[in-house]
Amino acid sequence: MTARAAQPRRQIFLGVNIDHVATVRQARLGFNPDPAEAAREAVLGGADQITIHLREDRRHIQDSDLEPVRRKAGVPINLEMALNPAIVKIALSYKPEKVCLVPERRRELTTEGGLHAAAQKKRLRPVIAALRDKGISVSLFIAPDEIQIRAAAALGADAVELHTGTYAEASGAKQKKELLRIRNSARLARKLGLMVHAGHGLDYRNTAAICRILEIEEVNIGHSIVARALSVGMRRAVREMKQVLRAAGR
Repeated sequence: MTARAAQPRRQIFLGVNIDHVATVRQARLGFNPDPAEAAREAVLGGADQITIHLREDRRHIQDSDLEPVRRKAGVPINLEMALNPAIVKIALSYKPEKVCLVPERRRELTTEGGLHAAAQKKRLRPVIAALRDKGISVSLFIAPDEIQIRAAAALGADAVELHTGTYAEASGAKQKKELLRIRNSARLARKLGLMVHAGHGLDYRNTAAICRILEIEEVNIGHSIVARALSVGMRRAVREMKQVLRAAGR
């Protein structure tokens, strides 16, 4: 008998969101902690990309952070941004490897839900086209909903990032139901030719189940990693999350 060849492990891309490092800095409007240095430490811990959200109100990441973060990270930058003309102009000049278009409300603590792509096609279409013309890969941060996924595909997006907040906040049967919804949405998105990412509310306990969905190839995680880093340092916090992803990809 011949031994069965070992199946290669599925590699899941980890984007580390460093926004909340900047949140701490902005509490004193000073220079520390440095988001660029946090980005470097995250990469040394195994981050595949760095995710930053340049908000309209500049509550954490500032324009002046963009180049230092890119320079120190040395990995792809995923820029989260709203459909704001001024932010779009910055993105077209900055030219990150990726842009994720998200909804944004000034009074929210964090992004509260998915982008309503189906209702904003006229606004989204030219922005997506302009970004892609600059060689920027575009994803839409949307709920795991068939209408939104089909809208993203019709608009020419490269990827969708499925909002996992409802899943993360649920438990028991409700969480299982939401996980099934995410799985079905991921399958549809891939069928329509979209890359599939996931994010929001993911932590060291609930990420593995998301990463076992074969169509999901990237997760973006911020708050839980930054919170863990307060105890063990950014490098180790990222390394621990990478281990969660590796175990899920077996």
